[in-house]
Amino acid sequence: MERYYLAVDIGASSGRHMLGHLEDGKMRLEEIYRFENGMANKDGKLLWDTKRLFVEILNGMKECAKAGKIPESMSIDTWAVDYVLLDGQDQVLGDTYGYRDGRTRGCDREVYQMIGEAELYARTGIQKQMFNTVYQLMADKLKRPEVLSRAKTFLMLPDYFQFLLTGKKVSEYTNGTSTQLVDPVTKQWDKDLIRLLGYPEEMFLPLQMPGGEVGRLRESVAKEVSFQCKVVLCGSHDTASAVMAMPKETGDGLYISSGTWSLMGVELPEADCRETSRTANFTNEGGYDYRFRYLKNIMGLWMIQSVRHELDDGYSFAQLCEMAEAQQEFPSLVDANDNCFLAPESMTKEIQDYCCRTGQQVPETPGEIARVIYRSLAECYGRTVQEIEANTGKIYETIHVIGGGANASYLNQLTAAATGKTVCAGPGEATAVGNIMAQMIKAGELRNLPEARRCVTESFEIQIFKPEA
Repeated sequence: MERYYLAVDIGASSGRHMLGHLEDGKMRLEEIYRFENGMANKDGKLLWDTKRLFVEILNGMKECAKAGKIPESMSIDTWAVDYVLLDGQDQVLGDTYGYRDGRTRGCDREVYQMIGEAELYARTGIQKQMFNTVYQLMADKLKRPEVLSRAKTFLMLPDYFQFLLTGKKVSEYTNGTSTQLVDPVTKQWDKDLIRLLGYPEEMFLPLQMPGGEVGRLRESVAKEVSFQCKVVLCGSHDTASAVMAMPKETGDGLYISSGTWSLMGVELPEADCRETSRTANFTNEGGYDYRFRYLKNIMGLWMIQSVRHELDDGYSFAQLCEMAEAQQEFPSLVDANDNCFLAPESMTKEIQDYCCRTGQQVPETPGEIARVIYRSLAECYGRTVQEIEANTGKIYETIHVIGGGANASYLNQLTAAATGKTVCAGPGEATAVGNIMAQMIKAGELRNLPEARRCVTESFEIQIFKPEA
């Protein structure tokens, strides 16, 4: 009889329920449910609709029951940095902001009045990004102090959804590290830092590692979805789960977790909090089994996703790749990490304006726009490889592209050419795979991370792209 595990993988633009099981030593995946996601613009604020997202979580669970495939356990992962604040009755206080909202503008200066930017990095190892939780909480302190003062519990979004499922409040480590409030040595909240910034320290729960058990479904939830199961902790930061699924047993290699964001880096046994890492804007996010993801955030497929929406989703991503490839002579490039591309009203116009400002040929057609995006991402990957190798003192031969971008063959070939490395692309559903790996290790079906990674290699097709092709 099959033992099923349910990964609820919620990204910034869509969510999916993936059932996994082992068959003849190989992991088999089945998408059971999919739904759209996105920040809603409400009175000029970019917000998450957590009530709707929880309904979608339940809807997908119901599909498992309809299919007669009852999971032994389940786990939820989402993007990083965003959170809810709960009052004494466990009700959400105020709006749940999305990371692209502009409310943190200027909050870095407020934080640096209490602790310098270099010291903050030395304590946490987390790169500066204006949407980091440390700045979002400062925005709460300055702009809605009545909410922060009433807060009794701080929960990252996957922890909140798992609380709604079980009634148990647990804070997971990997997503917690993205807040820029965790000590990379103790792997717990830096309470001295939290007090220094004036945030209520009592609202932060002890951090627990992936593989721990949250609890069983509330009876009301079990009745609604027509089954009972355990909820366990995966690497609830989706990148933590994706990097678990890197198909290299030792984890010794470059990776790009390629989705809405491109997260490019390596695994390290300890955080690298040196000033050279800070000035190069690298981060040290916590990973499974106390590993650190030493990486850089790159704007990623958000750019092409936005352009596609502006074209009324009239083209598939495969078609956009083909159209870009047909524009081999188009020369223009943009800095994919420029903040102007974070949340523009029109991505197409922002790219055109950037090219105009920098004296380059302005792209007009969808193919030219796509060509600029894909080439710019590949060139950014090339620069990042050089920085990683300089900072780690190691030369890497391969790049593992995991996540949705593993299916973008055109971008993968450009990446191989720009970096001079062999690109190994796959698995495409890396985040769900990593989520399920943590559950299978917890259940004893896989012994440890190296064995689980070996299982990934044997279970999924990996495409190879050579730099000289």
